[in-house]
Amino acid sequence: MTDTRVPAPDPAEADRLIGVHYFPGWKPGTHIGWPALAGYPERKPVLGWYDESNPEVTDWEIKWAVEHGISFFVYCWYRNRENAGRPLGVADARLGHAIHEGLFRSRYAEKFRFAIMWENQGTRGMISDLDDLKENLVPFWCEEYFSKPFYLRMGDRPVLFVYHMESLIEQVGGPDGAARAVEIIREEIARRGLGDVFVMVERRWADRKFLEQAKGCGFDASFAYCWHAKDRFPVIEKAFDEQLEHMQALRDMNVLPFVPTATVGWDPMPWANESPDSPWLNKDRMTRWYSTPDEFRTLLERVKRFADAFPEGDLARSMLLLDNWNEWGEGHHISPHERGGFGYLEAVRSVFTPGTNRPDHRTPGELGLGPYGPPNPEDCQEALP
Repeated sequence: MTDTRVPAPDPAEADRLIGVHYFPGWKPGTHIGWPALAGYPERKPVLGWYDESNPEVTDWEIKWAVEHGISFFVYCWYRNRENAGRPLGVADARLGHAIHEGLFRSRYAEKFRFAIMWENQGTRGMISDLDDLKENLVPFWCEEYFSKPFYLRMGDRPVLFVYHMESLIEQVGGPDGAARAVEIIREEIARRGLGDVFVMVERRWADRKFLEQAKGCGFDASFAYCWHAKDRFPVIEKAFDEQLEHMQALRDMNVLPFVPTATVGWDPMPWANESPDSPWLNKDRMTRWYSTPDEFRTLLERVKRFADAFPEGDLARSMLLLDNWNEWGEGHHISPHERGGFGYLEAVRSVFTPGTNRPDHRTPGELGLGPYGPPNPEDCQEALP
């Protein structure tokens, strides 16, 4: 009898903890989504124009990730803005389908780890005040995420990524309020017996003033979601140089520990075509570039040499973030797709693992599985961003 399930993964053992940022925007009807990709067939995923709330889709993603040395996803986590100040249910986690419907029902969830990045910029994921954080947001995180045995931990410490410190400061009345917010997060998680949370803050350039303020607010470390290139159409090597320059500057400043990030590219033309008035998507100014799998391997080798120069046990030596698994609309993605196949994942495996496992690159169609969505992106239901 034919097994119609996703084949079990054969994990690769990486020499450090490797995670990938994950944007949960790919359930039809929840975001701009696939219709914006109609003119970009080179970005078509190997999974097709999929619905990521399907746990079988998550099975494939976990399989492909762990077989190439990646051990966790960092899911962008949003709160429905209308919910601020009230207790949360699962439905109040905007774009929460990838975790609650996909990951939590996946056969291979416990072979993997996950973390959340609190997307708190502006009204996204906002809190009304410190009481809202203490009484509503943190209890929800503890119940739904931090208490899971496969949530990402560093030792005994659950890891929380925070996207936008400036918004936190604004929402709680200043830096003192932000420091109290971080303190509340620590207290409430510890009070539930879940350990001393490790809280990281995002910054995608070296900024001493910001880092010193973040340290004063109680953050443990910094990370970058991505690195942007300075030129509109940069030479790939120069774009890579700039990433290493940012990270070297962070090391030289020595304000906070940080996690290195390797960015594969950046080209948000699909989003720009959908939102032409958005200033960060201005088509006349945006940077547009994307590396090949071989070029990405070169970047990873450079980042590895940089990170390996840190002492054993240092955060920069023991953890790496990759940007990004599935930012199909922003043009930075390493999940298997039409343009690069499995090449970007093979680059990760070749640089950070001994290569002794056997990754399985068969597609769902070859095994009689799927499809996980319609044949054309235009056929997917569109929603407002």
